[in-house]
Amino acid sequence: MRSIWLRRMAARMALVVVLLVGVVLPARASDPELTTDFFVPEGTNKSTITGEYFTSTILRNGTGLASPAKYAIKRVNSDAFTALTGLGISTALLEYLPGGINTLHTHPRGTEMLTVVTGELNVGLVDSGNKLYTNVLQKGDIFVFPKGLVHYQINLSNETVYAYAAFSSSNPGTISLPGNIFASGIEDVVLETAFKVDNSIIDQLQAALAV
Repeated sequence: MRSIWLRRMAARMALVVVLLVGVVLPARASDPELTTDFFVPEGTNKSTITGEYFTSTILRNGTGLASPAKYAIKRVNSDAFTALTGLGISTALLEYLPGGINTLHTHPRGTEMLTVVTGELNVGLVDSGNKLYTNVLQKGDIFVFPKGLVHYQINLSNETVYAYAAFSSSNPGTISLPGNIFASGIEDVVLETAFKVDNSIIDQLQAALAV
C-alpha cells in the first residue's frame, strides 16, 4: 500500500512540476509582471500623477523622414513613453517612400503586428526552417511577424506607404541583420569564412553600411 501511495505522490509531484514549467517559462519570456496597477518611476509620488502621464504625443509630427532617406520609423516604447513599462505593449509609426525598405531584422522580445494605413507594401518573413513567407499588403491589411523571426518590408509601389506596428512587449528591441553582421566589428576572417567570399566583398559591405 505504501509503495502505491508513493507512486501516486510522485505522479502528482511530476504533474505539479510540469504545470509550473508551463506557467513560469512563458511568464519569464514576456515583460516583467507588474505588482501594481501601473509603473511608477522611482522618486515619483503616485498622488501627483495625472492623465498626462498616460498620454504620449510622440507621433503628432509623423516619423520625421528626411531626404535622402526613403524609410523612417518612430517608435513608442517604454524608453520613450514610461507609462508602457511592464504593460507588454508598444507601437510604432512607419513611413516608406517608393523604394523604401525596413531591412532584414528581428525583434528578440516581441511579436509584431503590422497594419497598412495607406498604399501597398511588400512584406516577408523567414521561419526557423528557412521557409520564406511573403505577401503584398493593401490599405487595412494586417500581417504578423512572430517574435524572433527574420522579416522585412519594402515599398515597391510609386506611392508613399504608412503603417502602424503593434508589439507584444513594451520594449521589443530590434536587431538589424546587415548592420549587426557587417558594422559590428566582427573580424573579417569570420565573415569571409561564413559567407564564403573574399575580403574585397566584405570591405564593400562594411563600407556601405558605415555610411
